[in-house]
Amino acid sequence: MRKKILAIAIAVATLTGLAITPAQASTGGTADGNLHPDVGLILFYQADGRFRCTGTLVSPTVVLTAAHCTAGTLGKTLVTFNSVIAETPPSGFPVAADPTVGYTSAELQAAGYISGTAHAHPNYSNFTDMDNWNDVGVIVLDSPVASNGGGYPVIAGLATLDGIASGTLPKTLFTAVGYGTEVRKPDSGPQKPQPMSYPLIRRYVDMPGQKLTPQILQTNGNPNDTRGTGGTCFGDSGGPVFLGGEIVAVTSYGYTANCRYLGGYQRTDIPSVASWLATFGL
Repeated sequence: MRKKILAIAIAVATLTGLAITPAQASTGGTADGNLHPDVGLILFYQADGRFRCTGTLVSPTVVLTAAHCTAGTLGKTLVTFNSVIAETPPSGFPVAADPTVGYTSAELQAAGYISGTAHAHPNYSNFTDMDNWNDVGVIVLDSPVASNGGGYPVIAGLATLDGIASGTLPKTLFTAVGYGTEVRKPDSGPQKPQPMSYPLIRRYVDMPGQKLTPQILQTNGNPNDTRGTGGTCFGDSGGPVFLGGEIVAVTSYGYTANCRYLGGYQRTDIPSVASWLATFGL
Protein backbone atom coordinates (compact mmCIF):
# COMPACT_ATOMS: atom_id res chain seq x y z
CA MET A 1 0.00 0.00 0.00
CA ARG A 2 1.25 3.47 -0.76
CA LYS A 3 2.68 5.14 2.32
CA LYS A 4 1.08 8.39 1.31
CA ILE A 5 -2.07 8.83 3.35
CA LEU A 6 -5.19 10.86 2.90
CA ALA A 7 -4.20 13.79 5.07
CA ILE A 8 -1.20 14.58 2.92
CA ALA A 9 -3.22 14.45 -0.28
CA ILE A 10 -5.88 16.95 0.73
CA ALA A 11 -5.22 20.68 0.67
CA VAL A 12 -4.57 22.28 4.04
CA ALA A 13 -7.32 24.58 5.25
CA THR A 14 -7.41 26.97 8.18
CA LEU A 15 -9.52 27.14 11.29
CA THR A 16 -9.25 29.92 13.86
CA GLY A 17 -5.93 30.87 12.30
CA LEU A 18 -4.31 27.42 12.58
CA ALA A 19 -3.52 24.98 9.80
CA ILE A 20 -5.56 21.80 9.93
CA THR A 21 -4.95 18.49 8.25
CA PRO A 22 -7.79 16.10 7.41
CA ALA A 23 -7.54 12.34 7.80
CA GLN A 24 -6.00 11.77 11.07
CA ALA A 25 -3.55 6.82 14.11
CA SER A 26 -3.25 6.82 17.50
CA THR A 27 -0.65 8.90 19.31
CA GLY A 28 0.03 7.09 22.56
CA GLY A 29 -2.69 4.58 21.70
CA THR A 30 -3.30 1.12 23.12
CA ALA A 31 -3.65 -2.01 20.99
CA ASP A 32 -7.38 -2.62 20.74
CA GLY A 33 -7.45 -6.38 20.39
CA ASN A 34 -11.13 -7.31 20.36
CA LEU A 35 -12.48 -4.41 22.43
CA HIS A 36 -14.10 -2.71 19.42
CA PRO A 37 -14.59 -5.54 16.90
CA ASP A 38 -17.04 -3.57 14.73
CA VAL A 39 -14.48 -0.88 13.98
CA GLY A 40 -12.77 -1.66 10.70
CA LEU A 41 -10.23 -0.38 8.21
CA ILE A 42 -11.42 0.90 4.86
CA LEU A 43 -9.20 1.17 1.77
CA PHE A 44 -10.10 2.95 -1.45
CA TYR A 45 -8.83 4.66 -4.58
CA GLN A 46 -9.15 8.30 -5.48
CA ALA A 47 -7.80 10.10 -8.52
CA ASP A 48 -4.43 10.68 -6.83
CA GLY A 49 -3.84 7.30 -5.24
CA ARG A 50 -4.94 4.66 -2.76
CA PHE A 51 -5.75 5.64 0.83
CA ARG A 52 -6.96 4.21 4.09
CA CYS A 53 -9.37 5.39 6.76
CA THR A 54 -11.37 3.86 9.61
CA GLY A 55 -15.11 3.12 9.85
CA THR A 56 -17.67 1.51 12.13
CA LEU A 57 -20.22 -1.17 11.27
CA VAL A 58 -23.43 0.39 12.60
CA SER A 59 -25.94 -1.86 10.80
CA PRO A 60 -25.77 -5.03 8.67
CA THR A 61 -25.12 -2.97 5.54
CA VAL A 62 -23.72 0.39 6.67
CA VAL A 63 -20.23 1.45 7.80
CA LEU A 64 -20.03 4.95 9.29
CA THR A 65 -16.96 7.03 8.40
CA ALA A 66 -15.92 10.53 7.29
CA ALA A 67 -16.92 12.39 4.15
CA HIS A 68 -13.30 13.01 3.17
CA CYS A 69 -12.89 9.21 3.16
CA THR A 70 -15.80 8.77 0.75
CA ALA A 71 -15.93 11.85 -1.50
CA GLY A 72 -14.35 11.12 -4.89
CA THR A 73 -13.92 7.38 -4.35
CA LEU A 74 -13.24 5.43 -7.53
CA GLY A 75 -14.99 2.07 -7.67
CA LYS A 76 -15.61 0.01 -4.56
CA THR A 77 -14.22 0.40 -1.03
CA LEU A 78 -12.42 -2.47 0.72
CA VAL A 79 -13.54 -3.16 4.30
CA THR A 80 -11.88 -5.41 6.90
CA PHE A 81 -12.47 -5.84 10.62
CA ASN A 82 -9.18 -7.62 11.34
CA SER A 83 -7.65 -6.07 14.46
CA VAL A 84 -4.10 -6.67 13.21
CA ILE A 85 -3.45 -5.96 9.55
CA ALA A 86 0.34 -6.29 9.50
CA GLU A 87 3.10 -5.97 12.09
CA THR A 88 5.61 -5.10 9.36
CA PRO A 89 5.26 -4.22 5.67
CA PRO A 90 3.81 -5.17 3.29
CA SER A 91 0.17 -4.78 4.25
CA GLY A 92 -0.98 -7.63 2.01
CA PHE A 93 -3.85 -5.62 0.55
CA PRO A 94 -4.74 -6.28 -3.10
CA VAL A 95 -3.95 -3.76 -5.82
CA ALA A 96 -6.73 -2.82 -8.24
CA ALA A 97 -6.26 -4.18 -11.75
CA ASP A 98 -7.01 -0.67 -13.01
CA PRO A 99 -6.32 2.05 -10.41
CA THR A 100 -8.08 4.62 -12.58
CA VAL A 101 -11.40 2.87 -11.88
CA GLY A 102 -10.57 1.56 -8.42
CA TYR A 103 -11.52 -1.74 -6.87
CA THR A 104 -14.29 -3.91 -8.26
CA SER A 105 -16.51 -6.06 -6.05
CA ALA A 106 -15.21 -9.15 -7.88
CA GLU A 107 -11.59 -8.25 -7.07
CA LEU A 108 -12.31 -7.72 -3.41
CA GLN A 109 -14.42 -10.84 -3.11
CA ALA A 110 -11.67 -12.92 -4.73
CA ALA A 111 -9.16 -11.48 -2.24
CA GLY A 112 -11.44 -12.33 0.70
CA TYR A 113 -12.49 -8.79 1.62
CA ILE A 114 -15.82 -7.06 2.18
CA SER A 115 -16.80 -4.52 -0.47
CA GLY A 116 -19.12 -1.54 -0.52
CA THR A 117 -20.04 1.75 -2.17
CA ALA A 118 -18.98 5.08 -0.69
CA HIS A 119 -21.36 7.99 -0.06
CA ALA A 120 -20.39 11.42 1.30
CA HIS A 121 -22.75 13.86 3.02
CA PRO A 122 -24.19 16.05 0.24
CA ASN A 123 -23.38 19.19 2.23
CA TYR A 124 -19.81 18.27 3.08
CA SER A 125 -17.89 21.54 2.78
CA ASN A 126 -14.43 20.05 2.24
CA PHE A 127 -13.09 21.87 5.32
CA THR A 128 -14.11 25.33 4.08
CA ASP A 129 -17.13 26.18 6.24
CA MET A 130 -16.99 25.68 10.01
CA ASP A 131 -20.75 26.15 10.28
CA ASN A 132 -21.44 23.45 7.69
CA TRP A 133 -18.57 21.01 8.15
CA ASN A 134 -20.61 17.80 7.65
CA ASP A 135 -17.53 15.58 7.38
CA VAL A 136 -19.48 12.34 7.57
CA GLY A 137 -19.88 9.52 5.08
CA VAL A 138 -20.99 5.91 4.82
CA ILE A 139 -20.01 2.75 2.99
CA VAL A 140 -23.07 0.77 1.91
CA LEU A 141 -21.95 -2.85 1.87
CA ASP A 142 -22.68 -5.13 -1.07
CA SER A 143 -23.78 -7.90 1.30
CA PRO A 144 -24.98 -7.80 4.94
CA VAL A 145 -22.39 -8.36 7.67
CA ALA A 146 -23.22 -9.56 11.17
CA SER A 147 -21.93 -7.60 14.14
CA ASN A 148 -18.56 -8.89 15.31
CA GLY A 149 -19.45 -8.05 18.91
CA GLY A 150 -22.57 -8.21 21.00
CA GLY A 151 -24.48 -5.86 18.73
CA TYR A 152 -23.90 -2.99 16.35
CA PRO A 153 -22.49 0.18 17.95
CA VAL A 154 -25.15 2.81 18.62
CA ILE A 155 -25.03 6.36 17.29
CA ALA A 156 -25.89 8.78 20.10
CA GLY A 157 -29.15 10.69 20.01
CA LEU A 158 -29.54 14.33 19.04
CA ALA A 159 -27.84 16.93 21.23
CA THR A 160 -26.08 14.34 23.40
CA LEU A 161 -22.93 16.45 23.59
CA ASP A 162 -24.91 19.61 24.33
CA GLY A 163 -25.65 18.14 27.73
CA ILE A 164 -22.00 18.52 28.75
CA ALA A 165 -21.41 21.74 30.66
CA SER A 166 -18.49 23.83 29.36
CA GLY A 167 -16.70 23.52 32.69
CA THR A 168 -17.10 19.75 32.59
CA LEU A 169 -15.85 19.24 29.03
CA PRO A 170 -12.11 19.24 29.95
CA LYS A 171 -12.87 16.56 32.55
CA THR A 172 -14.83 14.40 30.11
CA LEU A 173 -12.93 11.55 28.44
CA PHE A 174 -13.80 10.48 24.90
CA THR A 175 -12.55 7.22 23.37
CA ALA A 176 -11.38 7.22 19.75
CA VAL A 177 -10.67 4.02 17.83
CA GLY A 178 -8.80 3.64 14.56
CA TYR A 179 -6.09 2.19 12.35
CA GLY A 180 -3.95 5.30 12.19
CA THR A 181 -0.23 5.68 12.37
CA GLU A 182 1.52 5.53 15.72
CA VAL A 183 3.70 8.48 16.68
CA ARG A 184 6.95 7.13 18.16
CA LYS A 185 10.71 7.20 17.72
CA PRO A 186 11.90 5.26 14.65
CA ASP A 187 14.03 2.13 15.07
CA SER A 188 16.99 3.89 13.47
CA GLY A 189 18.03 7.33 12.30
CA PRO A 190 16.98 10.59 13.94
CA GLN A 191 15.13 9.79 17.16
CA LYS A 192 12.47 12.47 16.84
CA PRO A 193 8.97 10.99 17.35
CA GLN A 194 7.08 10.81 14.07
CA PRO A 195 4.08 8.99 12.56
CA MET A 196 5.05 5.37 11.80
CA SER A 197 2.91 3.31 9.42
CA TYR A 198 3.65 -0.07 11.04
CA PRO A 199 2.54 -2.01 12.92
CA LEU A 200 -0.77 -1.46 11.16
CA ILE A 201 -3.25 -2.37 13.89
CA ARG A 202 -6.43 -1.12 15.51
CA ARG A 203 -5.81 1.09 18.55
CA TYR A 204 -7.81 3.20 20.97
CA VAL A 205 -7.09 6.33 22.97
CA ASP A 206 -8.87 8.30 25.69
CA MET A 207 -8.93 12.07 25.18
CA PRO A 208 -10.22 14.95 27.33
CA GLY A 209 -12.60 17.39 25.70
CA GLN A 210 -11.33 20.85 24.75
CA LYS A 211 -14.01 22.65 22.72
CA LEU A 212 -17.53 22.07 21.41
CA THR A 213 -19.23 23.84 18.52
CA PRO A 214 -22.55 23.12 16.75
CA GLN A 215 -20.61 20.91 14.29
CA ILE A 216 -17.32 19.93 15.91
CA LEU A 217 -15.91 18.31 19.04
CA GLN A 218 -12.26 19.11 19.74
CA THR A 219 -10.07 17.21 22.19
CA ASN A 220 -6.57 17.43 23.60
CA GLY A 221 -4.55 14.63 22.02
CA ASN A 222 -1.15 15.06 23.61
CA PRO A 223 0.01 11.72 25.11
CA ASN A 224 1.75 13.67 27.88
CA ASP A 225 -1.57 15.09 29.06
CA THR A 226 -2.21 13.37 32.41
CA ARG A 227 -5.97 13.51 31.81
CA GLY A 228 -5.88 11.19 28.78
CA THR A 229 -3.76 8.63 26.94
CA GLY A 230 -3.17 10.29 23.56
CA GLY A 231 -4.93 11.33 20.39
CA THR A 232 -5.66 10.44 16.79
CA CYS A 233 -3.37 10.63 13.76
CA PHE A 234 -3.14 9.76 10.06
CA GLY A 235 -5.41 6.84 9.12
CA ASP A 236 -7.83 7.28 12.04
CA SER A 237 -10.09 9.48 9.91
CA GLY A 238 -13.69 8.37 9.98
CA GLY A 239 -13.14 6.27 13.09
CA PRO A 240 -15.65 6.47 15.93
CA VAL A 241 -15.46 8.64 19.02
CA PHE A 242 -17.34 7.05 21.90
CA LEU A 243 -18.88 8.59 24.99
CA GLY A 244 -20.74 6.29 27.34
CA GLY A 245 -20.47 3.50 24.79
CA GLU A 246 -22.24 5.48 22.05
CA ILE A 247 -20.79 7.13 18.94
CA VAL A 248 -20.91 10.90 19.29
CA ALA A 249 -18.48 11.84 16.50
CA VAL A 250 -16.10 10.60 13.81
CA THR A 251 -12.45 11.59 13.44
CA SER A 252 -12.09 14.53 11.07
CA TYR A 253 -8.88 16.58 11.36
CA GLY A 254 -5.75 17.43 13.31
CA TYR A 255 -3.65 20.55 13.76
CA THR A 256 -0.08 19.27 13.53
CA ALA A 257 2.01 16.90 11.41
CA ASN A 258 3.17 14.99 14.50
CA CYS A 259 -0.39 14.51 15.83
CA ARG A 260 0.44 15.83 19.31
CA TYR A 261 -2.00 18.68 19.69
CA LEU A 262 -5.72 19.22 19.19
CA GLY A 263 -7.89 16.76 17.29
CA GLY A 264 -11.19 17.60 15.60
CA TYR A 265 -14.19 15.32 15.32
CA GLN A 266 -17.36 15.66 13.29
CA ARG A 267 -20.36 15.45 15.59
CA THR A 268 -22.94 12.79 14.70
CA ASP A 269 -25.52 14.00 17.24
CA ILE A 270 -26.63 17.01 15.19
CA PRO A 271 -29.66 17.37 12.88
CA SER A 272 -27.75 17.81 9.59
CA VAL A 273 -25.93 14.53 10.15
CA ALA A 274 -28.74 12.55 11.77
CA SER A 275 -31.26 13.41 9.03
CA TRP A 276 -28.86 12.29 6.31
CA LEU A 277 -27.93 9.07 8.11
CA ALA A 278 -31.64 8.34 8.46
CA THR A 279 -31.82 7.95 4.66
CA PHE A 280 -29.63 4.88 5.12
CA GLY A 281 -31.90 3.43 7.80
CA LEU A 282 -29.80 4.65 10.74
